[in-house]
Amino acid sequence: YQQNPKTYAIVKQLLAEGNAGELQKYFGSRMEFGTAGLRAAMGAGISHMNDLTIIQTTQGFCRYLEKNFSDLKKRGVVIGFDARAHLSSGGSSKRFARLAANTFISQGVPVYLFSDIIPTPFVPYTVTHLKLCAGIMVTASHNPKQDNGYKVYWENGAQIISPHDKGISQAIEENQEPWPQAWDDKLIDSSSLLHDPYAMVNKEYFKDIQKQCFYRNINKETNLKFVHTSVHGVGHKFVQLAFKAFDLSPPFAVPEQKDPDPDFPTVKYPNPEEGKGVLTLSFALAEKDGARIILANDPDADRLAVAEKQESGEWKVFSGNELGALLGWWIFTCWKNNSRDTCAIKDVYMLSSTVSSKILRAIALKEGFHFEETLTGFKWMGNRAKQLMDQGKAVLFAFEEAIGYMCCPAVLDKDGVSAAVITAEMASFLATRNLSLSQQLKAVYDEYGFHITKASYFICHDPKVIQQLFDNLRNFDGKNTYPKSCGRFKVSGIRDLTTGYDSSQPDQKAILPTSKSSQMITFTFANGGVATIRTSGTEPKIKYYSELCAPPGNSDAEQLKRELDELVNALEKHFFQPEKNKLQRKTE
Repeated sequence: YQQNPKTYAIVKQLLAEGNAGELQKYFGSRMEFGTAGLRAAMGAGISHMNDLTIIQTTQGFCRYLEKNFSDLKKRGVVIGFDARAHLSSGGSSKRFARLAANTFISQGVPVYLFSDIIPTPFVPYTVTHLKLCAGIMVTASHNPKQDNGYKVYWENGAQIISPHDKGISQAIEENQEPWPQAWDDKLIDSSSLLHDPYAMVNKEYFKDIQKQCFYRNINKETNLKFVHTSVHGVGHKFVQLAFKAFDLSPPFAVPEQKDPDPDFPTVKYPNPEEGKGVLTLSFALAEKDGARIILANDPDADRLAVAEKQESGEWKVFSGNELGALLGWWIFTCWKNNSRDTCAIKDVYMLSSTVSSKILRAIALKEGFHFEETLTGFKWMGNRAKQLMDQGKAVLFAFEEAIGYMCCPAVLDKDGVSAAVITAEMASFLATRNLSLSQQLKAVYDEYGFHITKASYFICHDPKVIQQLFDNLRNFDGKNTYPKSCGRFKVSGIRDLTTGYDSSQPDQKAILPTSKSSQMITFTFANGGVATIRTSGTEPKIKYYSELCAPPGNSDAEQLKRELDELVNALEKHFFQPEKNKLQRKTE
């Protein structure tokens, strides 16, 4: 009996053609459930996102939650979705979310299913706000249009970390036969276990983020104009509401991109991290309406890119590290000016991931609060923030270079909606002092020391080559020796989070958790440079991140940039050896 005629037809056609190669691709191996949940193309077979794989995944997740929470049937779970859809296989985020809800409800578990599209941060917000056992967001964020994903949050409101991924993965393996009525999602509409948190969250979330609004009078008066794009995703309505909550005039929305469209027709990739290509229409609208600042969310609105028109007429797109520096400075300054000593500075924390700029460390050292770095990814920062908050600490801010910012303790994950409106308030405040964002960024660097960063990647589809490249770095001058230099740059420290080695620790053991399954080595250089080389968890890339940190007072930014460029060139030439390893460069 065929449950989904579209995926059934795809498979039937392949069988008729005797296309063993394609069938192997569809049915050869099941999607891997990791800490990021699932992410794959929509389509037929167990290697893709479709009705069946969603049912199987949710059955496994449900059994795993039953095992971990005796009160699951009292507390329940929340499920949200974005606007992705795939005509040829009939898959869509909404359909997947309904099937997941049906799975839980069939087992007597209450489900808070959003009735309409929402930004990803609304799911962790709801888990925390309603004290639920877990959350699911159906989204593939800024991936290509054929992809979808299934992102999972634990009861603490943060993304899951190990060992939950292994436990859920095993439970999925054990629950592959769809339960009775698994496909009949119409059953949920009449169930007393189905709740819609949409109206409540739309009220409470915007109330909560107002705790980060400090200059309402300036916001009301400002004549600064903003352009906002949601890049065919979910962000439009929610950023408009956030501006309203802060008493800011609404931003001009890019008309061609403001409504959700699963085809993302105006962009090659719906990822604002890719820089100016995604912002072409925003620049045009800003020129037309005289706006100086552009705010761009990715399609599920958990990331934010910002661009500002310079005196020269050029547009500057801030990197994730630059915006992290500005927001870190701003949020600390607001805390300092408005703290009724609710908590002493010794209890204040900021976090960033180990491949992000160390600018927060410099600010923390000078101002006297705590800075901690975590492994890459917001799951680590969210979980660490929750631990600290449970100990009575205030976690003011966390960020990662991949344009992710956590500005508000009500969401323990990156949130592009609150980040957008807080950036707008910061810009409005600076305008009253006749300062642009770029000028303020320079002021931050002048005060705390210049932090110049440069990151890129190589594409490599051959896992053997990647393994060889890292083996070479670990056996550079004979067995078990790391490089002592890179071109003219002397190496002063090595931390290898694949093996757990750290040359700077007394016992040579790394403090951050290590993972044998992914590659990651950080080199510290005698000139104050740091470079990390790592593999990507979701793409066939070898990424590198480099930074030059200068002490305050060294204000020759151009010289520092030249030195970092030279270091990066040496890194590519000696450590990556792109010609020998046939690596494909990132194309702008």
